Amino acid sequence: MSAHPSTSKRAVERDDATDLSASEFLDLFGDEYTRQVFEVVAEQPRSGRAVAEAADISRTTAYRRLNDLRDVGLVRSEITLCRDGHHREQFEAVSTSFSISLDGDGIETRVRDGGRS
Repeated sequence: MSAHPSTSKRAVERDDATDLSASEFLDLFGDEYTRQVFEVVAEQPRSGRAVAEAADISRTTAYRRLNDLRDVGLVRSEITLCRDGHHREQFEAVSTSFSISLDGDGIETRVRDGGRS
């Protein structure tokens, strides 16, 4: 039996993303690298290389965490063509406002869109 049997029953509330259970949300942000990567893109949009440098982690780790965050709709990316002819992918946080509450029904996480100003 799980230590938190009700955590997977309550979903993260979002207007435009896939359902993400509270347990999945907590697992995602329970990872130190994911938190670092999210904090960096929440400050300002950045390329994957710039995220790796700002978070002081390998590019492979940065891209893996960025992909995880993008897959659940917490980060979005845009590819632009630079003057030098190279393509650059910029990542940005969709929201920077989260709340977690505990009650008799379990854990509820809420993500508010538009948290970036």
